Amino acid sequence: MDWNPGGYMRFCDERTRPSVDLVNRIKVENPQNVIDLGCGPGNSTKILRKRWPDARIVGLDSSAEMIETARSEMPAIEWTLSNIEDWQPEASYDVVFSNAALQWIPKHALLLESLFAKVTLGGAIAFQIPSSEFPAVRLLIHEIAQEGAWAGRMDGPLGQLTMETPGTYYNLLTPSARSVDIWQTEYFHIMDSAAAIVDWIATTGLRAFLDALESEEEISLFTASIGRQCRRRGNQIGALQRRVWLPGSRPQWCAAVAHPLGSDSCSGGLRCSLKLGWIGQMLN
Repeated sequence: MDWNPGGYMRFCDERTRPSVDLVNRIKVENPQNVIDLGCGPGNSTKILRKRWPDARIVGLDSSAEMIETARSEMPAIEWTLSNIEDWQPEASYDVVFSNAALQWIPKHALLLESLFAKVTLGGAIAFQIPSSEFPAVRLLIHEIAQEGAWAGRMDGPLGQLTMETPGTYYNLLTPSARSVDIWQTEYFHIMDSAAAIVDWIATTGLRAFLDALESEEEISLFTASIGRQCRRRGNQIGALQRRVWLPGSRPQWCAAVAHPLGSDSCSGGLRCSLKLGWIGQMLN
């Protein structure tokens, strides 16, 4: 799949908000080497640069289009074209950071052990992915994908994302960590129209589904069906839209602090959805 930096960055502020929240939770004061895995067009890398202006910052992404855009915006930063799975640094990093990228890698939970091993003593790994509790828009896309003439071509798109539970990440990485900070976040944002919803997801979660369609007519039918279902569900879709689809003005936080292995209970009574953040500090 080819990424579209221009389309992705039409919602730059909304897409960058989780990066800001994640960076602010990292307790590493003066790192020398920081890497942004799956950096995209560099919006998250820019946040890392702002937090640690004296550090060596590296952005890595598998999309040549994304790397080209990032390099044109910030030529002073090191940019690497590579898959996250193939990243083999010569030396460890003080901060290994990834925002909304690991979910695209099958079995990425096992990869995390390798990534954590590349963190210096006293450093941190920090990542954010969508919650394993599928948002309403994702469920809607899945419903439409399994209907109509295209249904037989949708096995790949339906299984394209991998999200584990917080307890899975806790159990996997805490044996090597001195502290853990896990939380789930709910971002609220009101969209202008059903077309705006399609525009938002067309450059991310909807891409594989659109790529599986065989003609412009099928694409029009598929996206029109999304819009029609949004309008048909009325207030229900409006509420789910605020709950799940876009970062925005009314965040709700749900912290999960795990002490025994496997504990991932949330404090308070909020329902958690959308973004899972994880920070692990290396033993020192």
